[in-house]
Amino acid sequence: MSTTVEWIAQELNCPAQGNQRLEIHGAESVLKAGPHDITFVGDELNLKRLKSSNAGAVIVDKRLEESFQKTYESAPITSLTVEDAQAAFIKIFQKLRPQRSLPEVGISPQAEISEEVTIGENCHIFPRVTIRPGVQIGNNCRIYPGVYIGDDCVLGDDVTIHANAVLYPDVKIANRALIHASAVLGCDGFGYRFEQGRFVKIPHLGSVRIEDDVEIGAGTTIDRGMIGATVIGEGTKIDNQVMIAHNCEIGKHNAFASQVGFAGSITTGDYVRCAGQVGIADHVHLGDQSTLGARAGVHRDVPPGEVYIGTPAAPEKEQFKIVMSLRKVPEMRKQIRELEHQIKELTRQFKELETHNNNDESALT
Repeated sequence: MSTTVEWIAQELNCPAQGNQRLEIHGAESVLKAGPHDITFVGDELNLKRLKSSNAGAVIVDKRLEESFQKTYESAPITSLTVEDAQAAFIKIFQKLRPQRSLPEVGISPQAEISEEVTIGENCHIFPRVTIRPGVQIGNNCRIYPGVYIGDDCVLGDDVTIHANAVLYPDVKIANRALIHASAVLGCDGFGYRFEQGRFVKIPHLGSVRIEDDVEIGAGTTIDRGMIGATVIGEGTKIDNQVMIAHNCEIGKHNAFASQVGFAGSITTGDYVRCAGQVGIADHVHLGDQSTLGARAGVHRDVPPGEVYIGTPAAPEKEQFKIVMSLRKVPEMRKQIRELEHQIKELTRQFKELETHNNNDESALT
């Protein structure tokens, strides 16, 4: 789709400065945009990057308007000023690059569906889906090829499950959940007893419960509880290839980046964030609005609102002090070697002086 800056300004209900008849063919990031692309600037970093951009038009966050005008007063770039540049860009981006329409397949005869299954209205179940007895599926659900849904699972309304995902028995998914390809929900937890030189499996007879508006990334695994349920709270967003072990209870509106690993029985408050490759030991609690930096290794509870980084994880300010100290180690080693040399020299001089004094005392006697 192609349009003009004038049309975009009307869509966003905002003022535009510059060439309003400029044709816009696409939307791109600041450094990739061309003369007929629109981009956006929502922070100081991208404002600086705009100097190297070939973008024909830019959506500018209102709080940066003054800085933008000073910096690009004589520049030929056309601008539109809005309250939230990113949100406005997303709106226009979707207009310029509309999503593909979803196929309407109904319930495919090539899906293997038990007669003991309840399916709501306007559902689309693709070929090669397997749905076991006792499953309940709400309205407006989409289940893509290769999905396996085990006995007695429950899906709410508007649930989407992408290709080759697996739901073991008794998994419960609430409304508007989005499960991406090859995710596995409800497999056994990693629990064993060591008896007479052998690992003996502990049965995991609990379940998994996914609450409203949760998104689970591709290849992510969520183990069932040993006794009760492993719970993923409302609005939580989980990236690809995340591991959540048995009996974890995740609060509302958490966000976990790729390769985060939770051991068993971890609990979190609401609005907790974990960056990539965070690892957390069993039975740890993460307080409300706490944040863990990339590759943090967490072995104890994190207080609410705190930012922890490093391994073992500690408060951000404390870890920065440790890092700065480590950077000084080469210089400190050099200083220590110089001090050792000085001590040796002073020791030698002291011994010479002591010997000289002893000789003088012998001469006097």
